[in-house]
Amino acid sequence: MATVTCASAQEPGGQPQITADDIRRFLENESGELSEIAKALMGNGDTNRLFYFPTRDEPATPAKWKFRYDDVNFESADGTKLHGWFLKVKEGKPKGTVVFSHGNAGSIGHHLGFVMWLAEAGYQVLMYDYRGFGRSEGEVDRKGMVEDVQAAFNYVSKRPDVDADRLVSYGHSLGGAKSVTAIAEANPKGVKAIIIDGAFASYREMATHIGGQFGAKMISDELSPKDFIKKITKIPLLVIHGTQDEVVPLAQGKKLFDLANEPKTLFEVKEGRHGDSLSRDAGVYRKRMLKWLDEVI
Repeated sequence: MATVTCASAQEPGGQPQITADDIRRFLENESGELSEIAKALMGNGDTNRLFYFPTRDEPATPAKWKFRYDDVNFESADGTKLHGWFLKVKEGKPKGTVVFSHGNAGSIGHHLGFVMWLAEAGYQVLMYDYRGFGRSEGEVDRKGMVEDVQAAFNYVSKRPDVDADRLVSYGHSLGGAKSVTAIAEANPKGVKAIIIDGAFASYREMATHIGGQFGAKMISDELSPKDFIKKITKIPLLVIHGTQDEVVPLAQGKKLFDLANEPKTLFEVKEGRHGDSLSRDAGVYRKRMLKWLDEVI
């Protein structure tokens, strides 16, 4: 089977960074192994699976950096069992609880660097794997993965150590796209802020950008956030996107921002890449994001 090269991120935990060139090489191989994969998937009509790059490994846990956390399991709407980690704040009373939906590649152990700083800043964090990723059961499926986001909010809102009226949705890349659609569909109670970092507006536009016409033919636009974001009203939205994002073009993030209702804020991070917009320049945009959260929740 074709493989996709992953380079370690500079964040703790090492997010597997799949570049646009990696995916383009994969998608543009029309006559080799990809053709066989596509034919097999077309047998059940789910060529959208070509969009995802899950792994089942666990390169690190929060314990490696001495964070307190619970190993948690909960079920999605169809009974699929999902796995996650609930990070506790370092000290004091939690300011709120963040539900973090990670990006396309790897499993939650690769994405710790996106959220550990939030636990240090006073926010509890639920990070979890979608179906087919990490220790979660099932297979990747777009509709099911949107339901997994909804299940994460349902789970966290019932925890006795969570103020269910002070929830924050934070999604990176694919996680941002899925969380927008999930919140627009289910309107979970208690969500006081939505943050998307390096997210895209359209699955098909991304497939076209990365894989040309072949990619466009393989991937549908079903459940794309561009068709749902208008349904979100009154919840403050923060869109973060690097000007040098090598995976998701800045135009995709700005498209979501333009479609969104007020109140909304855009952080256009100069020189920011797909995985470092918040951490670069000594975390200046992390501080801005925390200030924004203080104002909206």
